[in-house]
Amino acid sequence: MKAITSLAIWSALALAGCGTAPTSIVQGPTTARPLTQAQMAAPSNGAIFQAQNYRPHFEDRRARLVGDVINIVITEKTSAVKSGASAGGKSGSVNFKAPGQLAGVFGSQITTSADNKFADNASQSASNTFTGTMGATVVEVLPNGNLIVAGEKQIALDKGVEYIRFSGMVNPDTIGTGNTVASTSVADARVEYRTSAKIDRAEMNSMVSRFFLSVLPF
Repeated sequence: MKAITSLAIWSALALAGCGTAPTSIVQGPTTARPLTQAQMAAPSNGAIFQAQNYRPHFEDRRARLVGDVINIVITEKTSAVKSGASAGGKSGSVNFKAPGQLAGVFGSQITTSADNKFADNASQSASNTFTGTMGATVVEVLPNGNLIVAGEKQIALDKGVEYIRFSGMVNPDTIGTGNTVASTSVADARVEYRTSAKIDRAEMNSMVSRFFLSVLPF
């Protein structure tokens, strides 16, 4: 009885975990707030102009500081095809004469032969397409000027939630008009689409049901 009670508690906890956010390959925070004046480094040269705070008046407001928003245009499309084949063969034969009286039983000539052949073929293909647009936040500015960006978008449909996450390193020179950058130009890009919809919970329920059916006497 205790074993069945423990199994029921474990199953309830597992089902409750299905409603939480799915695991992510995106590391670090997915957003950052702009630094305040107190958090910024104090000017060391005493000049009024400071490069880290400079914003040209006649230029698009492109992301360059921590907390700035940048538009990521996701245009991921990859495909891979792999195939291989191998073949082998081996053959042999033996001929000999039966000596003495055995020649009348087996014949004067005995011949044996063997032939083995082997062939194997395999092929594999994979492709994926992921398109969309989402906003990301600059979470860090590297010493060379490159930007570490990350972002998350959640879409609730009925009782399920879709998670779209992105992170990577952006070269400011690749930022185009409208403060946009293509995901194909982002280094160390991590793009993911995951969901916590009812389908996942249904699969878990099915697994738990099969488990109880296998342990209960009737």
